[in-house]
Amino acid sequence: MEKKEPISRREFLKDMCFVAGGSLLATCPWFSAFAQEKETAREKGRVAVIGTGSRGRYHLRHLMNDPKAEVVAICDDYQPSIDEALKIAPKAKVYKDYRKLLENKDIDGVVIATPLHVHRMMVTDAFAAGKHVMCEKSITKTLEDTLAVYKAYQRSGRVFFVGQQRLFDPRYIKAMTLIEQGEFGPIEGIKTYWYRNNDWRRKVPSPELERKINWRLYRDYSLGMMTELACHQIQVGSWALKALPNTIMGSGSIVHWKDGREVYDNVSVLYVYDNGIKMSFDSIISNKFYGLEEQILGNKGTVEPEKGKYYYETIPPATGMMQLLHEVETGLFSSIPFAGPSWVPETANENKGEYLLGEKPKEDGSRILLEAFVESCITGKQPEGLVEEAYYATTLSILGDQAMVEGRILTYPDEYKIDYLNHRAPAPVAEVQG
Repeated sequence: MEKKEPISRREFLKDMCFVAGGSLLATCPWFSAFAQEKETAREKGRVAVIGTGSRGRYHLRHLMNDPKAEVVAICDDYQPSIDEALKIAPKAKVYKDYRKLLENKDIDGVVIATPLHVHRMMVTDAFAAGKHVMCEKSITKTLEDTLAVYKAYQRSGRVFFVGQQRLFDPRYIKAMTLIEQGEFGPIEGIKTYWYRNNDWRRKVPSPELERKINWRLYRDYSLGMMTELACHQIQVGSWALKALPNTIMGSGSIVHWKDGREVYDNVSVLYVYDNGIKMSFDSIISNKFYGLEEQILGNKGTVEPEKGKYYYETIPPATGMMQLLHEVETGLFSSIPFAGPSWVPETANENKGEYLLGEKPKEDGSRILLEAFVESCITGKQPEGLVEEAYYATTLSILGDQAMVEGRILTYPDEYKIDYLNHRAPAPVAEVQG
């Protein structure tokens, strides 16, 4: 079977304008990254990848296929990862120390795909070196570090992207367009979940490399499922509701994988908005039956963007045969005594829903996210809203973990608010004159 090639950037943008009904920038202001796409047709963004593990190499493949990207260098302190990366980008200059890479004047921007605990150091150093930055999510693993990165970005005058690829995913763009148009009525709640059935471990060639390779399992390096998985799905809430929650609660535990890990393998977190709407995040990594999804629940319908489908509350009437079967079932079961009310099916129809785009796309938004970053490296222009969406996806993930660890209900702390949606940054404290 012939492999289907990804559509070109220009075709993608044309399709997205159609999907969003001409309101693409209203739904996704970060697509302004492509505003000068024609004018920059002959230019290239010179980029480097810091961190060439599995995710870094995934980005590297996309960059090598982007005609407007020139991969200048790669960096990692683990030789097996460098060896694999060189198979993808054989002409890239190799660095072991990211600080030496940042000294290279031939690099416009860097893609950082390293373990979470070094993000702040690398991102702020890159800004200080005058580089544009695309950093994998989460931005960092603490509130303090995330705010520090945000402030460094504001001071830098450089472009900042974060790996929230749903913001560039056609399914999610269509879903949010329909939500904004009121197609599903007022949004009443959001349920998100991510279920897997594996221990999340990588093979370790030597015991002293355990924490280097399996960093996601240890609290010095990661907050586990909250910063690695929830961060993607929580961001959908601010996009769909155009608001941020202020109350956070949850419960987490290590239920199945009792193998020395420090992060939870079973979590449930609830985010409460000021108007009473709730968004939940649940994750278990010892059962994969339900997979992953964000269920956005409106009064008139439900949308599941990961699956690429939507469902109206009121569905077309059943066919004559189905109505007859319904009557037979109702008559049969109503004659059988139960301990409580008789069971009567609400409808004989199974609501299979409709595809948002006619079919499920073959890729998420990762490729377009990287192409947008390269485009912004060329123009030097920051797309609106992108950093703020990522900032709150990170901080809300961190607060979800904190609520579970401390076993209490949290209120979003004022000192970490920034100017976005219904949040406002605290006013600067005036200096006392002597």
